[in-house]
Amino acid sequence: METKKNPNLEIGRNSSIYFAIGLNIMLFFTWRGLEYKSYEKDNLAMEILDMGDEIEEDIPITNLEAPPPPPPPPAAAAPDVITIVEDAEEIEETVIESSETDQDDEIDPIEVSDVAVEEVEEEVSVPFSVVENVPIFPGCKGKNNTELRNCFAVKMNEHIKKHFKYPESALEMGVHGKVFVLFAVDADGHVSNIKTRGPDKKLEEEAFRIISLLPTMEPGKQRGRPVKVPYSIPIHFKIQN
Repeated sequence: METKKNPNLEIGRNSSIYFAIGLNIMLFFTWRGLEYKSYEKDNLAMEILDMGDEIEEDIPITNLEAPPPPPPPPAAAAPDVITIVEDAEEIEETVIESSETDQDDEIDPIEVSDVAVEEVEEEVSVPFSVVENVPIFPGCKGKNNTELRNCFAVKMNEHIKKHFKYPESALEMGVHGKVFVLFAVDADGHVSNIKTRGPDKKLEEEAFRIISLLPTMEPGKQRGRPVKVPYSIPIHFKIQN
């Protein structure tokens, strides 16, 4: 049997060269694969320049044959004869003198008798409980201050009962309570400085109306001199079933 292999051929003669070439090719592709970089497409900025159509502005046509503006009116002619009128009265010029003074100017002394002193009477207020003579309600009589004070309280209650009228709006809403009233009998005997404080505005207005109807009284006195005397009283608003 004849041998088919050529004895002149060596299969492994260049195997080391081929192995080195293949190894270099693999290392090159491996290095390129490690150095490769990729980017996300969403972060890419796309800039588009949009050029619109050019707008041609129409230039208005001016009428060059327009008529010229009218000439200005002529100035008023001066009168032929000028009459000179002389002033009938002479005007006296007012001389304004300086009000500033220096050390050389003499100052006229002012005597005390030339100064008018006006006495201002101070309004004295004395409480009702300590005033020497209480205000006297019309119709009150008494021998001493205690009797007049008690009569004053009785007359006040009679006055309130006589002029008392429950406000309809407060009555419908069921508003009730106590209204404290503070007023004063001045040095002339008139009622003044009325102040009210209560649970409802309507009740306060009614209490103010009742006290404002008080008559003129004989003023209270302190050391024989009329004085202002404050007085306070509660007014009860009750709804009876």
